[in-house]
Amino acid sequence: MIMYKVSEVAEMAGISVRTLHHYDSIGLLQPESIGENGYRLYSEGDLARLQQIMFLKELDFPLKDIRRMIDNPRFSGVEALQKQRDLLLKKRKRLDRIIETIDISIASQREGIHMDKKKMFEAFDMREIEEQMKNYGAEAEERWGGSDAWKESRKQTARYSEKEWAAIKAEADDIYRSLGASMTLEPGDPAVQALVARWQSHLTKWFYECTPEILAGLGEMYVLDERFAENIDSYGKGLALFFRDAIRIYCS
Repeated sequence: MIMYKVSEVAEMAGISVRTLHHYDSIGLLQPESIGENGYRLYSEGDLARLQQIMFLKELDFPLKDIRRMIDNPRFSGVEALQKQRDLLLKKRKRLDRIIETIDISIASQREGIHMDKKKMFEAFDMREIEEQMKNYGAEAEERWGGSDAWKESRKQTARYSEKEWAAIKAEADDIYRSLGASMTLEPGDPAVQALVARWQSHLTKWFYECTPEILAGLGEMYVLDERFAENIDSYGKGLALFFRDAIRIYCS
């Protein structure tokens, strides 16, 4: 078995010996063995673990989380690399948009043209995505954190790009607007029930298998949780209650 001294590992990885000593001290990356001379000796397996650590650091995970992730018995190196690749591609796309914004800004200043204010900051804006994730995040985890639906949702949404999140929001907005325009009808009207069916399909397509049982629970939450009620009612006063009643009929 080929073994590597700490100085050799540090040179290969482009990090300091001090960093490797720190990783050792916190149990993140401990050498395969310690030689009689006190030298730390790292194996090929240690190098693979270090690579995983560096990938996860590149994705801005804190060291304590990295250790917990790679020490998990269910941790799969290949699966983790695929996920890391997907996340890095998303970061690259975001950087490409920022670079494009810089180029537009340079051209605008050279030509003495005022850059469109929206375009100035569009590449940095994460508010819609963060809001969408928050709406389907903490509250859903609290209620269904241990359920198969929640696990499926977390796995699926982790792969979404900003473009996909924008499509999700646009689709949800359209359904809510259509529901708001249908409030002159009864909740059991076929047109309203068709919109409930669209909502169920929307959740199944983008998040998890939305069974009638889950949908019924969501309908109650849309009224009882002020955050959801406020958001839904922004499309029409009383829409959350109307939507809940329509869902009850649909699921009965």
